[in-house]
Amino acid sequence: MAKLDKVVPGQAPTKMEWGSDVAAEMLRRIGIKYVALNPGASYRGFHDSLVNYLGNEDPGMLLCLHEDHVVSIAHGYAKVTDSPMGAVLHSNVGLLHGSMGIFNAYCDRMPMVVVGATGPVDGHKRRPWIDWIHTAKDQGALVRDFIKWDDEPRSAQATVEAFWRGAQLTRAEPRAPVYICLDAGLQETRLDTGIALGQAQRYQPSEPPRASQQAIEHLADTLLAARRPLLLFGRGSRDMQAWDLRIELAELLGASVMTSIRDRAVFPTEHPLMAVPPVYWLNPEAKAAVEQADVILSLDWVDLNGLLKQVWEDTGAMTATLAHASLDSQLHRGWSMDYFGLPPTDIPLQASPDAVVEQLVQVLRVRLGGQPRWQGERSSQPALPEYSAGSADEIAPRDIEVALQRLRGDLPISLAHATYGWAGDAFHCRGPLDFLGSDGGAGLAAGPGLTVGIALALKGSGRLVVSVMGDGDFLQGATALWTAARYELPALIIVSNNRSNFNDEMHQEAVARIRGRPVENRWIGQRIDDPAPDLAALARAQGVDGEGPVRNVPDLERAILRGLEAVKRGKPYFIDAHVATGYAIAPLSRGK
Repeated sequence: MAKLDKVVPGQAPTKMEWGSDVAAEMLRRIGIKYVALNPGASYRGFHDSLVNYLGNEDPGMLLCLHEDHVVSIAHGYAKVTDSPMGAVLHSNVGLLHGSMGIFNAYCDRMPMVVVGATGPVDGHKRRPWIDWIHTAKDQGALVRDFIKWDDEPRSAQATVEAFWRGAQLTRAEPRAPVYICLDAGLQETRLDTGIALGQAQRYQPSEPPRASQQAIEHLADTLLAARRPLLLFGRGSRDMQAWDLRIELAELLGASVMTSIRDRAVFPTEHPLMAVPPVYWLNPEAKAAVEQADVILSLDWVDLNGLLKQVWEDTGAMTATLAHASLDSQLHRGWSMDYFGLPPTDIPLQASPDAVVEQLVQVLRVRLGGQPRWQGERSSQPALPEYSAGSADEIAPRDIEVALQRLRGDLPISLAHATYGWAGDAFHCRGPLDFLGSDGGAGLAAGPGLTVGIALALKGSGRLVVSVMGDGDFLQGATALWTAARYELPALIIVSNNRSNFNDEMHQEAVARIRGRPVENRWIGQRIDDPAPDLAALARAQGVDGEGPVRNVPDLERAILRGLEAVKRGKPYFIDAHVATGYAIAPLSRGK
């Protein structure tokens, strides 16, 4: 448990008395353990109810210094638990601040109960000026295109249904945030009648949809007839049984496997059936693995058509049979293009990918008589990766990943975040909590908050949280570390600091080449240098011990060991690692 603030001992209310008490009670009843918040007068009644009615327990309150951190912490928590946390945002201004984080969580398909406030809706109750500019007629419209559902209940009894429905929807696959807006006037209205609260067991989400038995049998026939089957494991739960079933499916078929750095760990990367290390963009070996496959099964792979187009510009030229199991189309609308290109699917399965794996395994066990087609040793125990040449004097971006793998030993490390362009070939995933994926929507400032939320979810588990992020990501989200310090949430944060918005340098170089202009100017308006921000000082200003800049690998190793010891003691720790400009894996850029 996080170190929560304790209320002054006294006589707590034994019954709900105010409209906001109903909302607070419902957060407890839907199973929310924590809420992150940045205070605001629009929900002062709700805040009082969380403290003086619930006693700051179930949910417990985590104060944040920015609304973006409020949401990203809840996002990180969901990455570990597959369950929602509460994120409380003040009126329209707080929602506007937090909307970037909500978009990230939506693109990442993570559950979250976002509680907002507006008003008072009744104009006669508004204070001059401030209550007017913090009131919106349809506040949910700000985020409606990248949430699953929203509501603004107009009575205490309607508040009950709003929370039951929101909890049910955010937990149901495909998961995504929901938003409930509380009228400030309603929060501060005294209840004059009893409220029917309902029972949690009657408002649970249904089991995720499964494929028909006929479809599973057909898919099994197709996979068993394949000479070179390929499994694309995309989104998947943190459930250990689901992890084991994915391994069993690959071994039953003797199929090659690919996974993505954009998603959480779904398959052991040291397994010999891994065709290539986890990918961002397809390297030549990955392209060959896709091109040579005669049957491809995608299990909720994010941007499946984008993967295919890296192999075939015209995906109609693909000869492999393509099966795709996903529920994601249930969230597809017109505003955001996060639905990606439409893949040419031969066997579409509108079903949960974890459920499809389970169904397939059951059929294949019978078909193969319990004799998997692959019966080798599961772990190849590869040699420790090597550092880059010149590592005694300089840190290459991949060297941070190499250092973590070389130093981890048997430590149960959870990699909370990785930089854009992470290599993926050195740090290995051996279980579903070894790597927690990306930010979802590629929005900067998420890395620090995600790390804090993951540390919150894993506190007391024995796992050591480590996060690697870029300097731009950290600088935009640095004050999230204050929440880690305040509530004693242990994590090692390493900034891979190239002193530049380097991805954009690459884009400026691409444009310059296309236009025949000097590429030497790509750095202008991009470099974060002269003066270089003192990142370790920023961390210390939030109450987190830190060091740096570290400029060579021997010093980096010693810093990481100090950081891991601090995390073992229950403290956050920070390292500023100055790395050479570049990427371990170069991202794609439009043009050449």
